[in-house]
Amino acid sequence: MTNHRSATVHRACDVAVIGGSAAGLAAALQVSRQRRSVIVIDDGTPRNAPASHMHGYLGYEGHPPEDLLRAGRAEARSFGAEILAARATQVTRDPDGRFRVDLHGGHSVTARRVIIATGLVDELPEVEGLAQQWGRGVIHCPFCHGWEVRDQRLVLLVTHPMGLHQAMLFRHLTDHLTVVLHGAPGVDAGELDALRARGVHIIEGTVARVTEDANSAVIGVELSGGEHINASTIVVGPRFNARAEVVASLGLTATEHPMGVGTFLQTNEVGETTVPGVYAAGNVKDPSQQVLHAAADGSKVAAAICGSLAQEDLHEPQLGPSNEVEWDRRYSTERMWSGNPNGSLVAEVAEMPPGRALDVGAGEGADALWLAERGWNVTASDVSSVALDRIATEAGSRGLVLDYQRADANSLNAIEPAAFDLVIAFYASIPLTPDRRGVHTILNAVAPGGTVLVVNHDPHPMRAGTGHHDHAPMYDVDAYLSCDDFAEVIGDSPDWVIELNDKRARPLGSASAQRHVDDIIFRARRIGS
Repeated sequence: MTNHRSATVHRACDVAVIGGSAAGLAAALQVSRQRRSVIVIDDGTPRNAPASHMHGYLGYEGHPPEDLLRAGRAEARSFGAEILAARATQVTRDPDGRFRVDLHGGHSVTARRVIIATGLVDELPEVEGLAQQWGRGVIHCPFCHGWEVRDQRLVLLVTHPMGLHQAMLFRHLTDHLTVVLHGAPGVDAGELDALRARGVHIIEGTVARVTEDANSAVIGVELSGGEHINASTIVVGPRFNARAEVVASLGLTATEHPMGVGTFLQTNEVGETTVPGVYAAGNVKDPSQQVLHAAADGSKVAAAICGSLAQEDLHEPQLGPSNEVEWDRRYSTERMWSGNPNGSLVAEVAEMPPGRALDVGAGEGADALWLAERGWNVTASDVSSVALDRIATEAGSRGLVLDYQRADANSLNAIEPAAFDLVIAFYASIPLTPDRRGVHTILNAVAPGGTVLVVNHDPHPMRAGTGHHDHAPMYDVDAYLSCDDFAEVIGDSPDWVIELNDKRARPLGSASAQRHVDDIIFRARRIGS
């Protein structure tokens, strides 16, 4: 059996978020809760990766940054947002007005709106050992780390005029502060006098290197003239440079911050850049934001985007929901699968007496057609009208009669309840919701005495480790319903008997068997006569 799918994948959504840290995940959560499709493109390089703990975030004080990211991903996914481990390379505008985000490896995502939440890069002074201690013995923010270094001996490297603002804050936290005017930054003499009056030691000179003890802990700095200053922590004010290269293709570039601390991406009050439809959130637009502020900003920007999409949908005809657009586009191309029924269907259903069957996410219809040929009264259901048209054409060529229903399993009352002796969902891409509405819709469609049969790919090999190679998955398996969701919803219900929930080798000849070698098969029977 030949795999007809192309080597590269093109996805479509309402909103593409480039950057999967606090701002990007908060934006994705807000968008997905408005029943908009959203894809987060995350290259796995958060700014605070060197930090072991996060401070000043209400409810997450002292937690590792990964705790917040893990919880944020789970929350966003629970509403159907997808998070792809990938690196965006450029953003362009298609002739239809939508934006195309190209990814490393040749894949792409098309979206009606784009949020740039790529953050910034801390440009440190070129001092030996400084970068290696960044996030440990070298810090920059009195709000992020000040409490943890209170009463310690600190050395502050001032590299630009704004750096003295940190001196004033750190002086309140410790009586042991030395300021080194590294590289003659041109600071205000009056402020220096005020600091001296408060007991701050001021040195005009250049730091050559950070010194460490045998355990790689900071013990001070050495000046270019050889003088050593003892300190347990080094404070430095880096230059903050916005990571905006991905939108340079749209003519958007980072501009110099008016306070001289680096570059940023300019936006209006709701976060929209000078390119309509492209927004920015978090540090990429404001280097002063801490994690808490960045998350709040992502949520605020996402709300503005949802409002703009609603306004657009009200006054301008659209192609329809992005998931329908995406699947219509995919089914409008060449055949993606073999046309043969899934081997698991044949194995599990061959001995069942024919009755009324529903194929949820029927796709190209091989399973629905196989059932119809064996005497089943089949309804093929899918979000894509193109897919249903293709099934109808093939059914006509075989002399088969099927019913067709364009439906989304996550829509209320999408499918007739208690009407089918067999309901199947094979590799159906049904977005997750907190209430697992798709599961309830499918289970409710099963008649008393009937069977539900769900098959998923084994999710473990489909979860990405990194996004920097050509073969990063383009689908976030954790954003869709799984067999486990069906098992958890049924639980110990007296109305159901779970007959099978297991991993099995994919039947020989199945498409994509070279990558997805195992399936998870779930079968349950509804009690009744």
